[in-house]
Amino acid sequence: MNILIINSGSSSIKFQLIEMPSETLICSGLVERIGQQDAILNYKTERVSLKLTETIETHDQGLNKIVSLLLDSKNGVIKSTDDIAVVGHRVVHGGDTFSDTALITSDVKKDIEQFSALAPLHNPSNLKGILVAEAFFPLAKQVAVFDTAFHQSIPEKAKRYAIPSALYKEHKIQVYGFHGTSHQYVSKKATDYLGLKSSKIITIHLGNGCSMTAIKDGKSIDHSLGFTPSNGLIMGTRSGDIDHGVIFHLTNTLGYDINDVKKLLTNESGMLGLTGYADLRDIQSEAEKGNQDCILALEMNTYRIKKYIGAYVAAMNGLDAIVFTAGIGENSNLIRTLTCADMDYFGIDLDQTKNDSKSDALREINSAKSKVKILVIPTNEELEIAKQAYKLIS
Repeated sequence: MNILIINSGSSSIKFQLIEMPSETLICSGLVERIGQQDAILNYKTERVSLKLTETIETHDQGLNKIVSLLLDSKNGVIKSTDDIAVVGHRVVHGGDTFSDTALITSDVKKDIEQFSALAPLHNPSNLKGILVAEAFFPLAKQVAVFDTAFHQSIPEKAKRYAIPSALYKEHKIQVYGFHGTSHQYVSKKATDYLGLKSSKIITIHLGNGCSMTAIKDGKSIDHSLGFTPSNGLIMGTRSGDIDHGVIFHLTNTLGYDINDVKKLLTNESGMLGLTGYADLRDIQSEAEKGNQDCILALEMNTYRIKKYIGAYVAAMNGLDAIVFTAGIGENSNLIRTLTCADMDYFGIDLDQTKNDSKSDALREINSAKSKVKILVIPTNEELEIAKQAYKLIS
């Protein structure tokens, strides 16, 4: 059974075509820097590896280019859209409506659209991916895997906000958590690697969107993102944690419209707001040249990560391992260095040589004296989505 996985992020689309149940990867790729003139399209099969740079303004354009490559007479991997049996979609926000994988129906699409108000950078792109896939692959079953599902295990003491109870009971305002597919995948890999029956792990997912999860015995017990994927760590264009009084000051004193504030905190803040650059590769390059704004932004970014590590060590009363994953977590040795610096009180000690090495495999980057394992585990949300979609359809 061929399952096409579409993972639409806020500024990227990852895709894989996987044969199940053998888990054989047929092709994979990534469209990144969507909305910029120098968007990059990577496409890889057993026979060919392509890297194209062009203007891709929208997710719709990106998805169209992906489908064209799959069907391409020279470099494609399918002869007809009928070769795809299932399309599995990552959907960021499922509220408390979806605690598991779901077959996509008109009602499911309405729910995904409804939750777009809570994940404005993601759910609209997720829904667009579904609509485009339905048009291109009319015979395929469409399946949604929700980021929020893994975090259903967060206890009430951690997921509730200190606001009137009616807002929780009647309107479901609470911590939902995100990047659940990634956190679930790498935490499973970590516990298998460590061979522990009981475990206390912090997974650190760093990309354009960033989040951290405290995982005890395989279950999410706390998470840095909340009601929406906006708070917590400093992200590419999102501010992360901020005093809500700033919002009142912007609207009541500085005259901002509330929609402008939403746009500011969601699309114009984070690393972009601090430096003028949203892509960490650009920021690191500028920091190396002595750009003080970029140097400070990197320090702020990793300081925030440190604070969450400390909080989650306290919440779990211990720590066996921290896991770096996703585009930045896997590839930025600088971010890992800054995060793990001066953390010896927690027994976290980095081996710089191991940290600077390049590998696509799970690896330890802690020193021999470190009491806590420091792991870099490449996430594979697409494989996790394929597994869950296959299980549902089967």
